[in-house]
Amino acid sequence: MTSTDDAKYLIADVKQNISLFERSVATNESRFATRALRASATLRKRLSVNTLRAVVGAVLSKDSPVREKVLAILKDENSMEVDKAPLAESKAATIPEVDVYVCYLALLFLYDSAANANGATLSSQLVDYIQLVNRRSMDQLAAKVYFYYERFFDITNRLGEIRPKLLAAQRTATLRHDDETQAVLLNLLLRNYIHFNLYDQADKLVSKTAFPETAVNSQSARYFYYLGRIKAIQLDYTASHRDLVQAIRKAPKNPKSAGFQQAVHKLAIIVQLLTGEIPERSLFREPFLRKSLIPYLSITQAVRIGDLAKFTETLAKNIATFRADKTYTLILRLRHNVIKTGIRMISLAYSKISLRDICLKLQLESEEDAEYIVSKAIRDGVIDAVIDHESGYMKSKENVDIYSTNEPQSAFHQRISFCLNLHNDSVKALRFPYSQRKETSGMDAIREEERLIAGELADAEMDDDDMGEF
Repeated sequence: MTSTDDAKYLIADVKQNISLFERSVATNESRFATRALRASATLRKRLSVNTLRAVVGAVLSKDSPVREKVLAILKDENSMEVDKAPLAESKAATIPEVDVYVCYLALLFLYDSAANANGATLSSQLVDYIQLVNRRSMDQLAAKVYFYYERFFDITNRLGEIRPKLLAAQRTATLRHDDETQAVLLNLLLRNYIHFNLYDQADKLVSKTAFPETAVNSQSARYFYYLGRIKAIQLDYTASHRDLVQAIRKAPKNPKSAGFQQAVHKLAIIVQLLTGEIPERSLFREPFLRKSLIPYLSITQAVRIGDLAKFTETLAKNIATFRADKTYTLILRLRHNVIKTGIRMISLAYSKISLRDICLKLQLESEEDAEYIVSKAIRDGVIDAVIDHESGYMKSKENVDIYSTNEPQSAFHQRISFCLNLHNDSVKALRFPYSQRKETSGMDAIREEERLIAGELADAEMDDDDMGEF
């Protein structure tokens, strides 16, 4: 098949998608635009400089405000070769949605061909055009354009330049109740803040905005991932782990989302360790996670057994990986957990041990540090022991029967309360047949009538008493 035939078939498919956009504008139905955008995924592999020039010439008229901008980008001979064949001219005027759609196809091609500088230029011009036209029928296209707009500027290390424009667009989308664009822009802003470690600004943005409930799962997964990272930095590990679990559940389950799944699981493992829990071993055996989670498996094993030497060795060996994953700061916080676990293991193994031996086993710098750490562990209830400061040793108390304490009673109380609440909620949710409701309403009427009769009898008795006094 020649390049001319490729362009001919591509033009036919693009015109079919354009008809869907025109139908969407005419009927004010967004589902037709959704179909057109989904169909564009199959066109992505067939895009080239020559076919795109043919599409621009066959679809966009000379009066189109974006025609010359797209052609100027495609004629950049520094990065790609251009066919010198003349363009076919389209005389029909196009709606703005068609102009943006053709530019969107050009953005896809520029992104796939790594022409990032040209992509940044075209996406910036396209965002200005979208904000100038200001049409609600362009909401779905605008969400796609904003995504690649941020992506191109991220690749070219100019991410800080676009933040004011994204904030303005997010305010506009919120006022319009444009859920799809609002979800995309909110995620882009959170990613922008996190990229520059501006976690306070990101937290303020989350507190001042509301993520749309109708957003697609892919955007919801991103949002929960960013929330989990923000709360982990702010030491709210329980809420962070809950959000990360939501991100894992909502993320698409396909090979293309493997990178996102790996990033979420890496952060979730560290946060779960910080909460005092140990991740399941089966998690590290997943095929798409096994290789990327090898360093995190070593960290988990060190935390589980309280081996500070192994923890330090793993941290030093994989420091570049942890920094690239942006989990290094959180992993440093695990050192205290490793020490607490090591002290707990020592207290179970020895009834009496000197602070010097504790210092050697935990690889601490001095006996004073060991004494301070053991004292804090005793105060926090990690171990049940006493310290003899004069002799310099720690003595573990004898194991007390756990059933003589209130812990089993408290655990049983929580379980019984849960079962009772579940039973009450189930009873409240029951639906009764109409006939039974009718009988119940009849009984209510009978009771009301008996109450009225009793009231009348009481009034009669009071009247009799009054008469007797006279």
